[in-house]
Amino acid sequence: MTTISTLDGRQLDMAVTGPADGIPLLFHHGTPGSVRPIRSMERAAHERGLRFVTFSRAGYGASTRAPGRAVVDVVPDVRAVLDHLGAPRCLVSGWSGGGPHALATAARLPDRVAGVLVIAGVAPYGLPEVDFLAGMGEGNIEEFGLTVRGEAALRPYLEREAAGLRDTDAAGLIAGMRSILSPIDRAALTEELGEDLAANFAEGLRLGVDGWLDDDLAFTRPWGFSLEEITVPGFVWQGSEDLMVPFAHGQWLAANLPRAVAHLEEGEGHLSVAVGAADRMLDELIRTL
Repeated sequence: MTTISTLDGRQLDMAVTGPADGIPLLFHHGTPGSVRPIRSMERAAHERGLRFVTFSRAGYGASTRAPGRAVVDVVPDVRAVLDHLGAPRCLVSGWSGGGPHALATAARLPDRVAGVLVIAGVAPYGLPEVDFLAGMGEGNIEEFGLTVRGEAALRPYLEREAAGLRDTDAAGLIAGMRSILSPIDRAALTEELGEDLAANFAEGLRLGVDGWLDDDLAFTRPWGFSLEEITVPGFVWQGSEDLMVPFAHGQWLAANLPRAVAHLEEGEGHLSVAVGAADRMLDELIRTL
C-alpha cells in the first residue's frame, strides 16, 4: 500500500497490483470497506492484463476523513490516484456502496474513464419510484433508519457493528450478517471470500467508523451529480436475491443510466453475482477501451 496526498492536504491510502504497463481498473470498495482487495476480482483483472487499483475512501483506514462529503467528492481523490499512476485512461468499477462513487467518477472524468461497471450498486435515496428500504434485510433497514436521523443517531449503532467486524472470519461474518445474507450469498461466502471481506472490513474500520458513517449519510443526500452527465458506456449487474441492495435499485440504475447494458440476474445475490460473474463483467467492460 502507498499513501498519497490530495490537493486539499488529506492522506489517501491506495494499492496497485498487476502488470506495470496495464490499463488501471480502478475499483471502488463497498460500505464499509477499504483498500484491501477481493482476490477473485483482482485475479480476473490480472488475467486480462489490467492493473487492479484500490483505495480507501475518505475516513476509512489510513485515509483522512472529509466530513460532510457528498458522493461526487470522491472525484478529486480518483484524479489524485490516476495522476500518481501517470494513467491517462482507466476502467472504473464499484461494488455496492462503491457503485455511486464509480458513477460519479464516470460522470466527472469522461476524458479518463473508458467504461463504468456497477455491481449491486445503491440507487439514489428519495426517488418517488423506488422504495429505498423495500427488500433490504433487517440490519440494513435499521442502519438506514438511523442514517436519516443524522450522525448522532447513527454513530453508536455503527460503533457496535464495527466491534464485531474488526476481528472476525467467514463463520463470524455469516453469523453477524445473517439478516442481510440470502441463501445463495451464504453459499457464495467461501473461505477465501470470507478472509478477503474480513480483512477489507478490518482495515477500513481499524481507526473508527467515520468512513462508514460518511458513506451512509452521503447515500441519503443528493449525490452532487446526475446520471445524465455520464457519456461513457455503463454496465449494471444486480441479483434478484440481494438483501443488502435490493433488486429495485439495480432496475432503476439500468433504466436511468445512459448507454446502460443491464444484467438483472434472477436467483443471484449481493456476493454471488460479484464473484460468480467477475470474468463476464470484465470481458464486457474491457471492450470499451
